[in-house]
Amino acid sequence: MSNRDTHNPPGWDDNPSSWSQRLPIVVLALIGLVIAGYLTLYQYEVIGTVWEPFFGDGSRKVLTSSLSHMFPISDAALGALGYLVDAVTGIIGGRERWRKMPWIVILFGLAVGPLGAVSIGLVISQPVLVGEWCTLCMTTAVISLLMIGPAMDEFLASVQYLKREHQRGRSTWRLFWGMEPAKA
Repeated sequence: MSNRDTHNPPGWDDNPSSWSQRLPIVVLALIGLVIAGYLTLYQYEVIGTVWEPFFGDGSRKVLTSSLSHMFPISDAALGALGYLVDAVTGIIGGRERWRKMPWIVILFGLAVGPLGAVSIGLVISQPVLVGEWCTLCMTTAVISLLMIGPAMDEFLASVQYLKREHQRGRSTWRLFWGMEPAKA
């Protein structure tokens, strides 16, 4: 009998859908949700001040800038929504979701990866476009950055599975939605 866990994708030493891989991402997403929620409350004037330990008036200037309100809802509210999607899609499914629920893994990967990169881009643009820094905004960018690698591992495992099964003549569409039994 092999030492390899039968839940691991073929050729992988570990399982990117295991709880030990996903739980840290979910915890980071929840921390990001709390921070982004706090920043949202400031942007919508529910609270009157925002905590800023390093950059003086920087957070206030960033959070009230035209950059932070270029979408129909504030950028912090979009961030909070993104982190909520990250957390929910990270929790759904078991340790074989890379092959039994590719749709949720790919949604998770898209929420964490490209949307996380947009978040990081917005934070990087703050000193360029606003001329100020925001400590909690930078914290959320670091959180997004830390989430991307582990989420992309699972995303890659699902894409490899779908490709491998497609080459075997199975329906990618049905496998994607979990409508066909997954095979190891």
